[in-house]
Amino acid sequence: MADASLQGKLIEFKGASLAVMTAYVRETDAVRLADALHMMLGGMPDFFAGEPAILDFSQLGNSPDRVDWTAVLSLLRRYQLQPVGVRNLDEHLLEGARRAGLAVLGAESFSAERPVAAAQPRTPPPAPAPAPAPTLAPAPVEAAPQAPAAASSDNGLAPTLVVDRPLRSGQQVYAKGGDLVLLAGMSPGSEIIADGSIHCYGPLRGRALAGARGDTSARIFSTNFGPELVSIAGVYRTFERGIPQTVAGRGAQVRLTGSDNLHTLEITPLQYD
Repeated sequence: MADASLQGKLIEFKGASLAVMTAYVRETDAVRLADALHMMLGGMPDFFAGEPAILDFSQLGNSPDRVDWTAVLSLLRRYQLQPVGVRNLDEHLLEGARRAGLAVLGAESFSAERPVAAAQPRTPPPAPAPAPAPTLAPAPVEAAPQAPAAASSDNGLAPTLVVDRPLRSGQQVYAKGGDLVLLAGMSPGSEIIADGSIHCYGPLRGRALAGARGDTSARIFSTNFGPELVSIAGVYRTFERGIPQTVAGRGAQVRLTGSDNLHTLEITPLQYD
C-alpha cells in the first residue's frame, strides 16, 4: 500500500542535475547547417541518440535579423539531438527562441563548458568523513558500467581518468580537466571525451574527442585505430568512407598541425622503434 504521506501528491519537484552538451552554433542558415552536419556526421540519423543540448551562439559571426527556428530545430532533431535551450543569443532573437519552446539561459547556468557532441558529467559526491577504512568517491563517468579509477594529484594538476573496462555502444565517458586512459577499448556507438589527451590501449571504435575545451596540443593515441569520428579542439574528421589503410587496425596518433588560424587534423602511424 502506498505511503499515506504521498497520497494526493500528483506531482512533486526535486532538484536534479542533467547531463547536457553544448552545441556552439556559428551559422543560423538551415541549408548551410545541413550541409555542414552531413559532412561532419556522414548522414547518420541516430548520431546523437537523443542527447539534450544547449545551443550557444557566442561564436556566431553576423547576427541575422531572424532565425528560422522551425528549420534549425528540425534539422538538429533529424540527428536525434534534442535542443532544450539557448544562451549568448542577441536580444532581438530571444522572443523567437522562446516561441520555439527553448529556454533562455545565462552564461552562469553552467560552471564548465566543452564544445561538441558530449554531455557534462555529474559532480562527484563529497568525500566521506574519515573512517578506519575510507572509501574513495568515484570519478565522474557518464553511463559507464562502473566508476573508473582516477589518479588524483595534490600538486594542482588535473587527474588522469582511467577506465579499465571496455565501453559498450551508447556509453559515454568524459575526463574533465585532464587526460583519459582506456585500458580495454571501446565499441562502435560509444563516446569518449577529454579536456586533455586520449590514450586507448584497446580497439578505438566509437567517437573520440580530445582537447574538448580548446587545447590544440591534445592528442589521441590508439593501439588499434578504427573510430567513427575523431576530434581535437573542435577540428574533426569522420570515417564513413573507411579508415586509411596506413592506420586501420594499427597503432596511430591524431594531432593538430598548422598555425593558430588554420589547423589541420593529422593521423599518422605510431612508431614503436
